[in-house]
Amino acid sequence: MYQRHILGIKGEDIAVKYLEEKGYNILERNFICRQGEIDVIALDKNYIVFIEIKSRTSTEYGLPSEAVTEKKLKHILKSAEYYLHIRNLEKANVRIDAIEIYIKGNNYYINHIKQIV
Repeated sequence: MYQRHILGIKGEDIAVKYLEEKGYNILERNFICRQGEIDVIALDKNYIVFIEIKSRTSTEYGLPSEAVTEKKLKHILKSAEYYLHIRNLEKANVRIDAIEIYIKGNNYYINHIKQIV
């Protein structure tokens, strides 16, 4: 479990750096509420983007994005609704993305999947 946690943190750090290089403004990391957790919340031009990050060292157990199940999406949507409500942003343009990160040693590959819902 500890190794997976370390991999997840490394993947999130890589994803945040990637997003910042693409011009995203990071609003929150690891937003947690009763409804669930959102890895990264960012501003991309006029969109608030809720981003699920999945990191893997291989595809032995499937693609990282396959871990974004219907149940996980439901929690993301509920958490996003709550975030928008508490920030008074209910009328904002919203998008939900996923970022897959394959890590091998010091090398990595990023696959940014926009608008997964």
